[in-house]
Amino acid sequence: MEFLTNDKLVIVGAAGMIGSNMAQTALMMGLTPNLCLYDVFSPEGVAEEMRQSGFDDVNITATTNVAEAFKDAKYIISSGGAPRKAGMTREDLLKGNCEIAEQLGKDIKTYCPDVKHVVIIFNPADLTGLVTLLYSGLKPSQVTTLAALDSTRLQSALAKKFGVMQNKVTGCATYGGHGEQMAVFGSAVKIDGKPLHDLIGTPAFTNEEWEQMKVDVTKGGAKIIELRGRSSFQSPAYLSVEMIRAAMGGAAFRWPAGTFVKNEKYDSIMMAMNTTLDATGCHYTMPEGTADEMAKLDASYEHLCKMRDELVDLNIVPAISEWSKINPNL
Repeated sequence: MEFLTNDKLVIVGAAGMIGSNMAQTALMMGLTPNLCLYDVFSPEGVAEEMRQSGFDDVNITATTNVAEAFKDAKYIISSGGAPRKAGMTREDLLKGNCEIAEQLGKDIKTYCPDVKHVVIIFNPADLTGLVTLLYSGLKPSQVTTLAALDSTRLQSALAKKFGVMQNKVTGCATYGGHGEQMAVFGSAVKIDGKPLHDLIGTPAFTNEEWEQMKVDVTKGGAKIIELRGRSSFQSPAYLSVEMIRAAMGGAAFRWPAGTFVKNEKYDSIMMAMNTTLDATGCHYTMPEGTADEMAKLDASYEHLCKMRDELVDLNIVPAISEWSKINPNL
């Protein structure tokens, strides 16, 4: 098999369902022959499964030792937080998972400061990604969070509604926070070449149906828990490996990524924007949409700011004015 790179990829939380799926996906995509599985719970069983799958031209290591795992790491994907359970929101995970993110950032700074890219997917991802970035000392372009799952949920919902293949639904994007306050943008969406806005308000797709679909998209994770009895693991695993593949120089990532934003409108926050993710890192432009869509984005930003400020109250991060002392890149 030809690999994208020989650089070391570390999957954090590899013993879990998301982590083990990420390991298999990364191997199937042929990203690197140098894969390390790390978890505080032994990931050796996952490593054995991968070896027994016949991935015989790769070096798969498994460890519970963070120094060993992160040594010489060039790419990291972390799902290493507590999962959502029935009845929980992503925000319910704030304190515990952001403390995990703080330690992750410090471990990156200690053991692999030369890492090229880190993808954070454990919830609430906007905040865990922000905390990881702060304590890792990395540049904003080097840390991204999984936000694409909301855009793919919008695409799949519209494809089911109109009875078309998903690739016939283009322009789907959700911006802002990866949570129930996200902003769903429909103004650039086309269904088999026809603008979605020409369909909304017709008998084929009433205004009420569209409003309900936006709500359903924002609650897509809760729906998976209802359907499967556990939080989603296959979709976040696949999309996060697509993200790291793009950072490794593979196919450009197709969806919005969560990225650090500091501009005249939004200050020192991690949120989904109109992004490009490739071997140079993640770069963003401001989304464009209707006045209503932009207002929803502003509201999502305000919600994220409240959670960020809660982290200050919890002493997980200092006041923003102090951040540059911890990470000069901010």
